[in-house]
Amino acid sequence: MQPTTTTTPPEQATTHARPANDDLIVATPEGLYCRAGNFHIDPWRPVPAAIITHAHADHARVGHGAYLASHDSAGVLRTRLGADIALETRGWGEVTMRNGVRVSLHPAGHVLGSAQVRIEHGGRVWVASGDYFVSGAGDTNATCAPFEPVRCDCFITESTFGLPIYRWLPQQTVFDDINAWWQANAEAGRASLLMGYSFGKAQRMLAGLDPGIGPIAVHGAVENLNTAYRAAGVALPDTVRLPELDAAGLKRALIVAPPSVQGSAWLKRVPNASDAFASGWMQLRGTRRRRGVDRGFVLSDHADWPGLQAAIRATQAERVIVTHGYEATMVRWLQDQGLQAGAFATEYGDDALDDATQVPAEPTDAAPAAPPAASTATPPTRSP
Repeated sequence: MQPTTTTTPPEQATTHARPANDDLIVATPEGLYCRAGNFHIDPWRPVPAAIITHAHADHARVGHGAYLASHDSAGVLRTRLGADIALETRGWGEVTMRNGVRVSLHPAGHVLGSAQVRIEHGGRVWVASGDYFVSGAGDTNATCAPFEPVRCDCFITESTFGLPIYRWLPQQTVFDDINAWWQANAEAGRASLLMGYSFGKAQRMLAGLDPGIGPIAVHGAVENLNTAYRAAGVALPDTVRLPELDAAGLKRALIVAPPSVQGSAWLKRVPNASDAFASGWMQLRGTRRRRGVDRGFVLSDHADWPGLQAAIRATQAERVIVTHGYEATMVRWLQDQGLQAGAFATEYGDDALDDATQVPAEPTDAAPAAPPAASTATPPTRSP
C-alpha cells in the first residue's frame, strides 16, 4: 500500500508554537471533536457540525445541524437519516477548509462511501479512520472504493478484530463456499437463507453470488439499500422480493436478509430453508453454535489482525489512538513497536444494533430478535 501524502502550500502553513496538549482531535461527551475546526467526527449526540465517516447507525445519527460526508455515501445517508438532512458531500481527496483546518476524505474500504477523515492544522496531520477494511492480496471489495493509506502524524484506528486469532481467508474462497452451499441446497430443492447485516454486508455478499444457480431474493431492508448502491454505480445481480417467487423458484432461491429475521414470522415464508450467517465473528466456533444456523461463513467488512497492522504501518504515524475493539491488546502491540499509543472511549456499537434500529418490519414481520450473546472470546460490541 502506497500512502497518500497531502502537503500544505507554504502560504497556508501555520508557524506559531502550539500549547501543550493541543491535540487536533479530543474525546468529548458528544464524540470525537476537532477544537481548531469546531466540528465533530461521527458524534453520538446532536452537534452543530458533523463529519460522517459512513452511514452505519453507530456512526451516522439524526439530529446534527449540518453533515459533511463523501459523495458516494450521499444516497445511503439520505435513505437512512432522511432526504432533508443538511448534507454536503465531497469527492475523494477534495479539500474543505473549516476555520483554518484543512479537511479531506479518503476511502476506507468498509462500505459504500466509507471514509477516513484527514485533518491538517498547525503543521500536523491527523487521520480518523472510522471503520475500515484492508483487502488481502488479490482481494477487492467490489461494492466500495478500496482502503487508501494516508500518511499522518497521528492515526485513530478501530480495533474491532484486534486479536491475532482474526485472520480472514481470501474472500473469493468464502464466496466459493457460499455458492457451493447454495448449489447443494438448490439441487436438493431447498431454499437457502443467507443472513448478513442489511447495509454493506448484504451488498458485498450479493456481489459475490453466482446468479446462474437460481433466483436471488432479498428482504425489503436490503432492497432499500440496494437501490442506493445501484444509484451509485455499484453492480449487483438482479434481485426480487420474496413474495415474487413461486413455489418452484423458492426451492432454488437464495434469500439475503438481516439476522433480525431470526425468530420472526417473516421466516414462515421460507419453511425448511437451510440457513447461514456471514460475519467476522463466525471465526469463533462458540458464536457459530449460539447462532443456531446450519452454516457460518467468515466474512467481515473490517480489517483483520494483519490488516490492522498493515494499515497502521502504511500511515507512518508515530502516534496511534485505538478505538472500539480490543483496545488493550492493540495498544500493547503498538507500544512494542516503539509507537506512542493510547485509546479513546467511544459509544460505537455493532451492526446488530444497526439493523435493530434501521430495519423496518415487512408485512408479517415480528419484532426483531435480540443481538447475539457475546462469544467466549469476548468480542466487543462491534459490527462484523
